[in-house]
Amino acid sequence: MSLEVQTNPLDLGFDPARLARISTHFRKYVDDGRLPNWSVAVSRHGKLAFTDAYGHAHVADGKPMELDTIVRIFSMTKPITAVAAMMLWEEGAFELHHSVQKYIPAFGDTKVWVGGAAESPDVVDQTSPMELWHLFTHTAGLTYGFMYAHPVDLMYRNAGFEWGTPEGVDLAGMCERWAQLPLLFQPGAEWNYSIGLDVLGRVIEVISGMSLDEFFSTRIFEPLGMSDTAFFVPDAKRDRLAHLYTPAPRTGLARPLDALAGVHSSTPTFLGGGGGLCSTLSDYVKFAEMLRGGGIVDGTRILGSRTVEFMRQNHLPGNV
Repeated sequence: MSLEVQTNPLDLGFDPARLARISTHFRKYVDDGRLPNWSVAVSRHGKLAFTDAYGHAHVADGKPMELDTIVRIFSMTKPITAVAAMMLWEEGAFELHHSVQKYIPAFGDTKVWVGGAAESPDVVDQTSPMELWHLFTHTAGLTYGFMYAHPVDLMYRNAGFEWGTPEGVDLAGMCERWAQLPLLFQPGAEWNYSIGLDVLGRVIEVISGMSLDEFFSTRIFEPLGMSDTAFFVPDAKRDRLAHLYTPAPRTGLARPLDALAGVHSSTPTFLGGGGGLCSTLSDYVKFAEMLRGGGIVDGTRILGSRTVEFMRQNHLPGNV
């Protein structure tokens, strides 16, 4: 899908003047320094009604933000990993209630935190196994080091998992290390935002016999024409890569975030299904349109419509 608007917004039920308010509003955030840039696309029924971009992809260099600027999409990687896994589920490769241990044996021995500090936690055995659907729904008992909400979060940080992962360790190795850290709770008992989709990425590798980047590329990105989405940005495209910014603690103004600014120029060792991809607005619109269309876009089917509808349902216990 090109990001060129070829349809009159009125024909899609939009008032052009009201769409223009989007730009008017968000330009203020760039002009007063709270955002370095933004880009936006609005579509309906598979047709674009509005696109715009504003600000600078690199403030210090004055490089403008464009519709084809490449950005780090962080956790927007997660829906892509979930789609990849559900493609295998459709093929009968696994059941959602299969134990994670079946594909990553180390998780069968993972203990569960019940008390104590990070330095001396009290742990017990799992009373029920961690299942694959727990990874999808963030109910596996896993966490992130940057959460700063629980002693186990600190254990993740102490093990080198805060805003990244230890250098030189691949996804299989990371899962082995994560499995040595206790769970926050018994699998399925609670909800906690986590590395679950990273672990699911490893399950995809084990089942498919392909590396996660290869599976993504051959089964999703190439069929959808997502030519700018990958775990790295090659040298030929580096001039389109946006710098990374974060709000300054006291002022809220955008400042460079150099600690997370690094992007590989070739395939990295660690392929994170929970947050490793770079992409463009155009590419992600294609992916989103595939989901909106029930698994198909421009004649290319990625998932069955009933599978997409199943994914849209609430799968948390108690309909939380």
